[in-house]
Amino acid sequence: MIVLGIETSCDETAAAVVSFSEGAGGRILSNVVLSQLDEHRPYGGIVPEVAARAHLQHVDRLVAEAMETAGVKFTDLDAVAATGGPGLIGGVIVGVMTAKAIAVAANLPFMAVNHLEGHALSARLEAEQPPEFPYLLLLVSGGHCQLLTVEGVGRYRRLGTTIDDALGEAFDKVAKMLGLGYPGGPAVEAAAEGGDGARFALPRPMKGRPGCDFSFSGLKTAVRHAVEKLPEGSLEAQDIADLCAAFQDAAADTLADRTDHALDTFMDAHPGGQVLVVAGGVAANEAIRSRLGKLVEARNFRLVVPPQALCTDNAAMIAWAGIERLGAQGPGAADGLDFAPRPRWPLDPDAPAAAFAGVKA
Repeated sequence: MIVLGIETSCDETAAAVVSFSEGAGGRILSNVVLSQLDEHRPYGGIVPEVAARAHLQHVDRLVAEAMETAGVKFTDLDAVAATGGPGLIGGVIVGVMTAKAIAVAANLPFMAVNHLEGHALSARLEAEQPPEFPYLLLLVSGGHCQLLTVEGVGRYRRLGTTIDDALGEAFDKVAKMLGLGYPGGPAVEAAAEGGDGARFALPRPMKGRPGCDFSFSGLKTAVRHAVEKLPEGSLEAQDIADLCAAFQDAAADTLADRTDHALDTFMDAHPGGQVLVVAGGVAANEAIRSRLGKLVEARNFRLVVPPQALCTDNAAMIAWAGIERLGAQGPGAADGLDFAPRPRWPLDPDAPAAAFAGVKA
């Protein structure tokens, strides 16, 4: 199978071609990503209207580049897949309509992929030891922070979610208050390398409480209070480094605690499961990966993290999710051309509503 994937849910415009064959598994033939960081950096965050216009301007060119790099024609494709949600609705519309147009013109099946499912299955693409179902998933990104059991393609059970901020969002806001710019995740991680995390006593929200839900709003506020307690105008480079290290340590400890609870729940339901997958943009953070690595080692689990290019938003994971669906469902995996883009699309639609989580659940 060969599938074209298109991703436009946030501030990356991306197109990719992925193939699958028995024996060789999944293979990325091309993976083109155009970042919009320069367009959004002056605003300190993503402006939905700016993002949508950028997607519209570049998506056709990126699709052509992905096809040329892969060395395939539309007649070689088995389907075209695009992120159908969740995400900034203007951008999602651009990707969905582009994919529908290609599907009609080339007489191909159209597939609307849940962006979160792309992350959930990305660890199975080009992996030496692809995790078998079921496995536990920690999905940490700018818009979501969830723990889910991945029981199969299209089969997810949510164990926990953030009740306020997603962790990636908290990274961005801490970076902004410390003057580190946007995007915040890499900036905070870089600053933390020279910092002393023990200097500032920051909370570990929800740590020790029952369940698997997250909360990062209080941690973000604690950083602000720590800044305000410093002598006015004395936020020096070392202060910033120490605050970043303390924030990163607190975030890693919180993730480890909630994931530890989820491992218990997962093992009760699936005694044979031994894999924790960490996906999403925050999974690229080395300190967090190291902390989770210690956790799974102590629990005799295996930690699987996709390559960094598949952690951040990309179209290869969307194409791969399309291939996984085709393999599991056959021709019935295709969506109708009347599919409506979705700003909210939970992986586990049967999960109870989480107070204050909104679209992040």
